[in-house]
Amino acid sequence: MKKYFAEIFGTFWLVFGGCGSAIFAAGYPDLGIGFVGVSLAFGLTVLTMAYAVGHISGGHFNPAVSIGLWAGGKFSGKDLLGYIISQLVGAILAASALYLIVTGSDKAIGGFAANGYDSLSPDNYSMMSAFVAEFLLTAFFLLVILGSTNERAPKGFAPIAIGLCLTLIHLISIPITNTSVNPARSTSQALFAGGDYLPQTWLFWVAPILGAMVAGFIHKALFDKE
Repeated sequence: MKKYFAEIFGTFWLVFGGCGSAIFAAGYPDLGIGFVGVSLAFGLTVLTMAYAVGHISGGHFNPAVSIGLWAGGKFSGKDLLGYIISQLVGAILAASALYLIVTGSDKAIGGFAANGYDSLSPDNYSMMSAFVAEFLLTAFFLLVILGSTNERAPKGFAPIAIGLCLTLIHLISIPITNTSVNPARSTSQALFAGGDYLPQTWLFWVAPILGAMVAGFIHKALFDKE
């Protein structure tokens, strides 16, 4: 159970810190943190929680990561469902907390940092553009995770590489989809944003999971052994 609670806490922190920065601080007049600040916030959530609870659960905080690690032979299939449920619970609890906070002011929740394509994309990117971006970015995210945690990689630096990779991913793709690469994060925000965000959630499950699985198979076949 410790592993599942670690995933709940880690995913909570990712959604609360990353999406919270987008909701509360990104558009603040004159002093807003903007895209760079939100990107860094997401990277810092993963970096800090990877050091805090990574030694307990592995620090996935993302269903696509868990599935990608399974595809790469680094994670047991018997724990997969428990991890995904834990990640969804953590994400939804974080979104609930964010909703409580934002509705305590006169500020409208707006898009609630949800992910989308077409008219729900920050810059009106198409479904195909969103799919390709989410697929590729999740694939490379998993390659970084698998490579930096490999037994032949330098020890103790994996959370830094993973956190910076997630920062880079957000710097690339916030204008495209508001950046998902994480089905739990997308689901939690869509539940509260409502409207057309919920019907579009399928893409932010399918594309990241496919990208993660492809990366897992590539790493297992090409990079796992000397």
